[in-house]
Amino acid sequence: MKKHRGLKILGIVIASLLVFFVVINIIPPKKAVENNPFIGDKVMLVAHRGGKTSNPENTLKAFDAAVNEFEVDVLEMDLCLTKDGKLVIIHNLYLDDNSDIEEVTNTVGDEARHYVNDYTYAELLNLNLGYKFVAEDGSTPYKDIVTFTQSDRKEALQANHLNIITINELLDHFYTSNPDLLYIVEIKNGDELGCQAADILNELLTVTYPNYVDNVVIGTFHPEIEAYLGSSCPKLMRGASTSGAAGFLISQLLKVNLFVNSDFYCLQIPTSYNIKGIKLNLLKTNYIKRAHQRNIAVQYWTINDEETMNTIIDYGADAIMTDNPKLLKKVLEERGLR
Repeated sequence: MKKHRGLKILGIVIASLLVFFVVINIIPPKKAVENNPFIGDKVMLVAHRGGKTSNPENTLKAFDAAVNEFEVDVLEMDLCLTKDGKLVIIHNLYLDDNSDIEEVTNTVGDEARHYVNDYTYAELLNLNLGYKFVAEDGSTPYKDIVTFTQSDRKEALQANHLNIITINELLDHFYTSNPDLLYIVEIKNGDELGCQAADILNELLTVTYPNYVDNVVIGTFHPEIEAYLGSSCPKLMRGASTSGAAGFLISQLLKVNLFVNSDFYCLQIPTSYNIKGIKLNLLKTNYIKRAHQRNIAVQYWTINDEETMNTIIDYGADAIMTDNPKLLKKVLEERGLR
């Protein structure tokens, strides 16, 4: 008798849990944001670093080609602070991967990296950001575009749009001609410098370029900067931090989406992620559907092959970040989406 009673209680508990999970998955969750410019009626073409396959990354040359030649919807970039407090566009906190900083500073072969924050913006204007660029045909067309002793080196680099630029310059460049252009920016600095970068962006978007305040979503890998953006820059749109994205995805695995209080605009994720040798597939229609229930845009990075591009389009994601906007444009055109 006691055994049957125990089984009955266990059955009731299991049935209650099943009903609970069914109910919380039927009730529509509250929207994280009301109006999201990164959700549209088509998948958005995002030029990662401006599109580094066709042009030197994060240069005005690349951004111009992305907008005018490849007709992208969104420009993606990373921001770092200089020694004198300028917010420049560059992928890493250091300058070695893409510029001729070693040659300019006569430190070729040194193991120490050259960090952005150790130089003023005026000093960084001496760098050729096309120096290490390799074109699709294997050539290096911009390596020798200026010499190291050239008296007008800075002017020549600027004339060829191969110099480092500030976020101010980029926004100003497109502000009037491309009012609908969207931007994904990531603050690379953490702690105090990251907060300073957030303040600069807040001033730019709310005062200097107010028509762009709803065109720019800001991301960071630093939880303290995400928290600072939320508390001190409430008018700015935020992307999910690493922890925010992980929390959202875990909630989907556990099917408890109703209890997640995400307040970010964009979920920017790779198609897969490795944790201690275990590969997790993040390219799932369920994740996209659940994000859309909260009015959160799903943006996948960094996609450079046609097969994955087509799969993401089929699954209904909102954006594809690619180093090769030329290829993605072709894929979209072939599908009648451009």
